[in-house]
Amino acid sequence: QLQLVESGGGLVQPGGSLRLSCAASGFTLDYYAVGWFRQAPGKEPEGVSCISSYTDNTFYAGSVKGRFTISRDNAKNTVSLQMNSLKPEDTAFYYCAAAEGCSLIRANFGSWGQGTQVTVSS
Repeated sequence: QLQLVESGGGLVQPGGSLRLSCAASGFTLDYYAVGWFRQAPGKEPEGVSCISSYTDNTFYAGSVKGRFTISRDNAKNTVSLQMNSLKPEDTAFYYCAAAEGCSLIRANFGSWGQGTQVTVSS
């Protein structure tokens, strides 16, 4: 019913940049907090970043703080994750999700996209 679609993933060299987009269909994304999560093969899922509804307060995991930036474009009904200075350890499948409040806890999010692959390699 409530649909999120991620885009922008791909292959990038270490030190490069990618911009991921999370687009909403069927609801107004600004009404919700939006989080980005990632999971690499054989590893536990990791919360990456979150942006709150309306006031756009932000939170980042320590592993990405200073390199990643989350933001909204309400005209496009999207949330983006700008990823700079990418490292091989950033390689993972990235998901966005919507919730009532901002956190990096997966159980708090009720609507999920299907994800996009990010690969950082030389």
